Amino acid sequence: MLRYQLKMATYAIGDIQGCYDALRRLLDRCAFDPAVDRLWLVGDLVNRGPHSLETLRFIRSLDDAALTVLGNHDLYLLMIAEGTGFRKEDTLQPVLDAADADELLDWLRRQPLCHSAGDYCLVHAGLLPQWTTAQARALAREVETALQGEQFHDFLRNLWGSEPAAWSDDLAGWPRLRLIVNAMTRMRFCTPQGVMEFKRKGLPANAPAGYLPWFAVPERQSAGAVLVTGHWSALGLQITPNLLALDTGCVWGGQLTAIRLEDRRLFQIDCSPTEARRLSQ
Repeated sequence: MLRYQLKMATYAIGDIQGCYDALRRLLDRCAFDPAVDRLWLVGDLVNRGPHSLETLRFIRSLDDAALTVLGNHDLYLLMIAEGTGFRKEDTLQPVLDAADADELLDWLRRQPLCHSAGDYCLVHAGLLPQWTTAQARALAREVETALQGEQFHDFLRNLWGSEPAAWSDDLAGWPRLRLIVNAMTRMRFCTPQGVMEFKRKGLPANAPAGYLPWFAVPERQSAGAVLVTGHWSALGLQITPNLLALDTGCVWGGQLTAIRLEDRRLFQIDCSPTEARRLSQ
C-alpha cells in the first residue's frame, strides 16, 4: 500500500530512551505528519540516552497525535521524583532540574499503562498468559486510577519490588497494583502458570528452567490480538501475526524502529553515535 493512498497512518515506535535525535530522524524517514498521522509509542521514552528532557517535551507537544504507554523507565522517573532510588547510570537529572519538570511529570503520570484499539493492544513488556486484552485493559485502569489520583505519592512509594510474582484474583492493595505494573512493564519470562522471573534478561534461549518468553506460553489468552511491545532489546525485532516487538536497542547502538500498522511497512534508523551507550554500561 502506497503512502499517498493512506488517509491516516499509525506508526508504532520502539523504546526511545532519550534518543531524541534518532526519533526525529526516524519520523522524517516515515514522513510523519502530526496533522493526520498518529504515533503509538511502546514506552521507555526516557533514561540511558542523553536527551530525555527533549524527548518528553517533543512528545507532549504532539498532543493527540502521539499516544504512549508507560514503560519501566518512565515509571522509574516518576519514582525518583518522589525520592525513591537513583542509579549512577541514570540520565534523568536534566528532567528533574527543568523549569517545566512539574508539568512534564504530571503529563507522564497521566499516560496509560496499556492501550487497546481494534485488534491491537499496546503495552510496554507483555501480558500474563491468564489475561485477555480486555482484562488487561481493566487491570491497567486500576493502576492508572491510582497513579492519577490524589494518593499517587503513596502509590509510587510502594511500587518498588518484584513480589508478588504470580497473579491471583484475590490480590489487593499495593501488591495487586505492583504485580500489574511489573507484568506490563518488566516481564520477559514466565511459567505457563504465569509466575514471573525478573533476574534473567538475555535471549529467549536463556530462559530459566520451567520458564518461557511470555509470548510463547501455549494458549495464552491474549493470542487473538496483535500485541505491540518493546522492553526486550536482546529479543530484537519480532514481527509475527500476533506480536510486533519493536525494541531494537537504539540506546545500545542499535536502531530505532517504527512499523506502520496499516501495511506493516518497516522503518529503521541507526542510533546517533553521540546518543549510543556502550553495552558495558
